[in-house]
Amino acid sequence: MTIRIFHASSPGAAVLLAAAIDAGCFTEPDRRILLLSRTGPAPETVADVSTSAGFERLRTRFDAVLSWNDAIAPFHPDGWHPRADDAPLWERHFRRAWGLGEEELELVVDSPHAGPARALTQVFAGTPVDVYAEGPGAYGPTGEKIPPLTGARVRRLLHPDLVAGVRPLLLGEYGVEPRTVPAEAITKVVAELADGEVALPGVEEPALLLGQDLAGAGLIPAADEAGIRLEMVRGAAALGHTRLVYAPDPYAPWENPAALRAEADRLGVELTVLDGPLPVPADVAMQRLRPALVVGCTSAALFGAARFHGLPVATVGTGLLLERLAPYENPERTAATIADAVLPGPGDAEAPVARQEPSSVGELDGLLAAVAFAMRPKVRPDLRPAAERYLAAHLDSRTWRYFKRRRLASLALPGVVPARLAFLRSSPALRRVVRRARALRGGRG
Repeated sequence: MTIRIFHASSPGAAVLLAAAIDAGCFTEPDRRILLLSRTGPAPETVADVSTSAGFERLRTRFDAVLSWNDAIAPFHPDGWHPRADDAPLWERHFRRAWGLGEEELELVVDSPHAGPARALTQVFAGTPVDVYAEGPGAYGPTGEKIPPLTGARVRRLLHPDLVAGVRPLLLGEYGVEPRTVPAEAITKVVAELADGEVALPGVEEPALLLGQDLAGAGLIPAADEAGIRLEMVRGAAALGHTRLVYAPDPYAPWENPAALRAEADRLGVELTVLDGPLPVPADVAMQRLRPALVVGCTSAALFGAARFHGLPVATVGTGLLLERLAPYENPERTAATIADAVLPGPGDAEAPVARQEPSSVGELDGLLAAVAFAMRPKVRPDLRPAAERYLAAHLDSRTWRYFKRRRLASLALPGVVPARLAFLRSSPALRRVVRRARALRGGRG
């Protein structure tokens, strides 16, 4: 008997897993268990995925639904993982608590370097693992080095084809092969949820504004995120939209929309805030409302609006995010880079009618390889040649926004080293001397 445990911490993740099951991406196990988690700085204030509109229809794909937060309480789901010596004890505990017995297990988790996924792969050591990525993070490097005994167990990377033709980099250091979850399977699941009872306002062809908990994730200050939301209202109004619907992130702490309402009043446009009794996933709202425009920052739903729903989109705040993200290797940098590079802003003339495509898939591949190497040079040292080629050919006033001068200098990459000294970048001996000098300088305080 084989039991497959699917971990999900968002409605989008649950939708992607259901679509992957429907599309035959998995062999049939004897049992499927959906393990839900609530993450973030204060998970007790966040709605559970099981309370989202349409969840009962997703639930039919699984034999049981369990809570990771309840299983490890009072530990925090983002930060807890077992000590190596305690992992066998936790495995016995979970097998007993979840009725797993001694059966063979398989895990389906998001990126295994952090959060509940990391803990699960450590507890159930030796278990085969499939990894999925619901958002644009699939196109970036693994967040940090993961143990070889974990990486070697990963069989596939499942992901939606958010950016056509671009190959994901996540877990590439282990040679993990990506597999696309078919778009038609995703849209079919979304349509299934939208056919149920969903509390949405009767607004015709609105501009849909997607909230995102950037401040709660520690990416930017709350004041900056409030400014991004106001910019969404202004951008949609400037494009001639008079009916706006704001969809706050349903799995973030409650946010007061008073400032948005005041700005809408000042601009003479109508603003409706989604605040129904059940959280409504963004994809479901798009399916039901069929908005004339979708505005957001870097969320997976914004990419999905263009790619899967055929809706015009505009991105807001990516420049600020690229500037403020710290440290440079923050995982959100990948999403901000792609959104900034391939999605139009509200000021672009094409925003109301079509999504902007990158000038070429090859150029975007090169940009993402360069950013990935700059983010995680120890995880993906194999990307150095691609990074050097891209920077040597494409670093200009437009693309500098994706890099930091000090970062390129510390990695001896093109852009800060004069062309006549470029040969020095390929010298391992020189790089060792530079690292030793920095270490000595740091030692002197």
